[in-house]
This record gives sequence, structure tokens and C-alpha cells, in this order.
Amino acid sequence: MALYCGIDLHSNNHVVSVIDDSDTKLVEKKLDNDIRHTLDTLAPYRDDLTGVAVESTFNWYWLVDGLQDNGFPVKLVNPAAVKQYEGLKHTDDKYDAWYLAHLMRLNILPTGHIYPKQERAVRDLLRRRSQLVHMRAQSLISLQSLIWRVTGKRISSNQLRQAEPALPLHGNHLYNAQALVAVMQSLGKEIDRIEKRVTGHLSDNPSFRLLQTMTGIGPILAMSIVMETGDIQRFDRVGQYASYARCVKSEKTSNGKKKGEGNRKSGNKYLSWAWSEASHFAVRFSKQAHRFYERKKRKTNGIVAIRATAHKLARAGYYVMKRQEPYDESRLFV
Repeated sequence: MALYCGIDLHSNNHVVSVIDDSDTKLVEKKLDNDIRHTLDTLAPYRDDLTGVAVESTFNWYWLVDGLQDNGFPVKLVNPAAVKQYEGLKHTDDKYDAWYLAHLMRLNILPTGHIYPKQERAVRDLLRRRSQLVHMRAQSLISLQSLIWRVTGKRISSNQLRQAEPALPLHGNHLYNAQALVAVMQSLGKEIDRIEKRVTGHLSDNPSFRLLQTMTGIGPILAMSIVMETGDIQRFDRVGQYASYARCVKSEKTSNGKKKGEGNRKSGNKYLSWAWSEASHFAVRFSKQAHRFYERKKRKTNGIVAIRATAHKLARAGYYVMKRQEPYDESRLFV
């Protein structure tokens, strides 16, 4: 007899629901977030379970890893896609767990990719780098604003990035500025450490090298694209990859007519950022990309033109990684 399990995961507890082919509940328990409790609850049903559905909440790692390490077939559920089904999310956690199992039984459960544990840690490290870069930029802006507010003078970013920048301030204003400089420099050291570690991890990755043959993509963007993409073979078609990278417009249609916007948050925001950044650099340094951008801009506007360029590059990047061949710009911007 085939059985189905849904788990509604929260910050400090989770609800386990196991159902049979007729949607009858065989077990329904609220447990503390301890994998031992989960395994003990599912043990009697292990051999008959078709799968265990877990929503990809902020804290899913421990549960999914623990279940997979013990041989359970796990399905990571996309919450944004699940909510498109009418009546799914209720205030009753037990109902939510049961409904995940119910959708699995009907074979309409929207699942996502479970990134391998080891690679996931490197990807998260690279995401931490992005946060640190943002923090450093905010500190730099705060420093510039402080100097401008006190002295009326604007000092360039390059001057303030020096090892010992000249700060035209005195007293507590100087102390304030020195604190910001110290934060910037400390963040810079951590950013460098992360980049070296991730580069070492990707040193033998052919996609990491091949992506850098694309105009507009250097080591940092290549790192981000490789780690956020994961296994390129999971995308059967280039359109799937472009959608995952948020490079295509999301909308709902029926009978050829637009019925509203789709979920703009579907896909990978980090991958979307990487291809958008690449498009800006490509427009600056590639004549073909610049001509394509200007042609699109004349018909629409700059934002749409950059998104169109990012879409082009993402599709090209897909084939670079899929076919393991260098980038050929002459085949892209025609």
C-alpha cells in the first residue's frame, strides 16, 4: 500500500502527517525540531512511503538532510507555487501537513531542486559574500555622508578605499569616521577570504572557466552563476533555465488572453542579479551587446533593454554550461 507524508515545518516544531491512497490519516503528530523524533515517527511506515514532502522554509536543511541520510525519499516543496492552489494555506498546521501529502498523492505537488549538501555550503558562503559587499558599500556611503555633512566637501570612493584615507575631520567626528573605515577594511578582508575559498573549490570546474569567456563575466559573476545554477542538466530546455533566472516575464494566460501576472518571486533572485550585472558589463565592453541594447532601448526603455540583454546572456550561458564549449558572441547578438 502506497503511503504519503507531509511535514509542515516551523521554527521550533513540525507537524507530521501520513496518509494512504484514500486520504485517510494514519498518523498526525506535532514534534519538536529533533530529527530523532521525526525518524521514530516515520519508522513504522518507512517501506511504504512514496515520499516525504517538506516545504522549503528558512530552516529546512536539518530536516531534509536528516531524512535523506536515513534513506527517506524527500520532496522539497516550493511554497510560492503551492499557494497557487486554492485553499491550501490554512491556520491549522495539521491541515497544511495533510494537504502536502494530499497533493503528493494526486501527483500535483510542486517540488524544487534539493541542492547537494556539500555544494549548498559553498553556495551559502558566496551569498554571505554578497551581504558583506552590501554592508561595505553602506559603510562607504555613511562615511561619505559624514564628511560631506561636516565639511561640505565630497570625497571620492576611491580616496576613501585607500589603506589610510585622509579624513578632514576632528574630535568625535574623526572617531566616527575611523570606526567606519575600520568596518570597511574588516569587511574587505572577509570578502577576500571568501573569494579565495570559493575560487579554490571551483578551480577544477569547467563551467567556471568557460563562463569567463563571455564578455561581461569575470571570476565573481562566474562563481555566482555556477553555484546558483547547480547541475545544469536538471534544466531540459533553455527556457526553463531563463525562467529560473527570472529573465522572462511572468504572466498567466488562458485561451490566448492575459489573465494576470504570475509569481514574480519564482526562480532564483541571486541568479537574476548575476545575469543582470553581466548584461551591464556586456553593454559597456561589447559592441554587439551595446548595439542590441540600444536597438531595444529605442523601442522600449533602458530597464527593458537591460533585461532583454540579460535574457540573451542567460540563454547563451545555458549552452556554454550544457555543451561545455566557449562562448561565441557572433552567434548571440545578430
